[in-house]
Amino acid sequence: MIRILLIILVALLLGTGLALGLQYDLGYIRISLGNYLIETNFWIGLALLVLLVVVSVLTINLFRRLRHGTGMVAGWLARSNERRARRRTTQGLLALAEGNWPRARKLLTSSAEHADTPLINYLAAAQASFESGDHEAVDELLRKAFESTPGSDMAVGITQAQLQLAGNRLEQALATLVRLRKQAPHHPFVLKLLKNTYVRLEDWRELSRLLPEIRKRNLMESEEQGDLERLVWQNLLQRAAEECRRHSGEPSASLEPLTKLWDELPGFLRRDEHTIREYARLLADLGDEAQAETLLRKVLRNHWGDELVNLYGRVKGLKPDEQLLVAEQWLKDRPNNAELLLALGRLSLRNELWGKAREYFETSLRLRRSRETMAELSRLNAHMGEGENSVKLLMQGLVKDSGLPDLPMPKA
Repeated sequence: MIRILLIILVALLLGTGLALGLQYDLGYIRISLGNYLIETNFWIGLALLVLLVVVSVLTINLFRRLRHGTGMVAGWLARSNERRARRRTTQGLLALAEGNWPRARKLLTSSAEHADTPLINYLAAAQASFESGDHEAVDELLRKAFESTPGSDMAVGITQAQLQLAGNRLEQALATLVRLRKQAPHHPFVLKLLKNTYVRLEDWRELSRLLPEIRKRNLMESEEQGDLERLVWQNLLQRAAEECRRHSGEPSASLEPLTKLWDELPGFLRRDEHTIREYARLLADLGDEAQAETLLRKVLRNHWGDELVNLYGRVKGLKPDEQLLVAEQWLKDRPNNAELLLALGRLSLRNELWGKAREYFETSLRLRRSRETMAELSRLNAHMGEGENSVKLLMQGLVKDSGLPDLPMPKA
């Protein structure tokens, strides 16, 4: 209220001053512009000047308002585009989850430019293109994803590797993952994908170099890690044995590739029953049964395993009689071990102790009926002139293994 009164008071004072001033002639104003000459009374000129200032101020304010209004319109349009992009992105992700690949790709790519996270749009669209079988579009969308977001190289690279693996493009996936590992040597997911790639490529040597890092990072369950390491080194042992076989005809041929690899094995695998058995079997297959027998004897003293003792009965040591005595010492602690009795029967055959061999086979068969023991006893009976017993034994085993019902039969 006071402000309005002050404005009215100032206006009255100005009006009064102007009315008094008009009573006096203060001269005139002359303005020359080229060939034009403008003359006017001082008071009229002053009024025009004030009017010009007022119009200028009003014009400037008008432009400012228009500019602000344009910004508001632009902001409104931008927000509208963002809302539309979010809506279409959501629809695209739903279509992707539903398996509608063409619709998902269309919605995700069309909304990527105005999306809050264009990287997600392009990566999801690449997934949809992959599922549609359009691999060229996949590469293009991954390129756009990389360009849309600084620092997205790792995310784009991992997605690319996953799609390459899913498409069975193993060599390309390997190249991508090797590049990513150079950027982030300890990235857990990159290491996992690299492990899967090496397994599918059966690149056991590279996988053996990678596994210590995986174990160090605890990226696998302990049991799963052990199974994988066992698989890797057993395959490497087999390849080393194949190399020995290829050079077996050469004068300088040796078992060094195999024995050297055995020394490289992790300690826990050199104590693993399955790995020891595989190594001993390969030694025996390559002709070094004596070394295989020595290894098995040392292991069986401290770590008993039925598979190991089965192999021990198959290999021929330097001294077969001593080998038999060693196994008979084990029988004192394990008198009812069917596998050991089978091995003793075979060792007795190697020492040409036919009666003892048959006794061991029969005892083993009473403890556990196995096809392997039946075959050994049947073969021995046949060579000892007891063909009828041999055939009868084989028939019993065949009937039992076939699961035939117990039915009346005619008497011979």
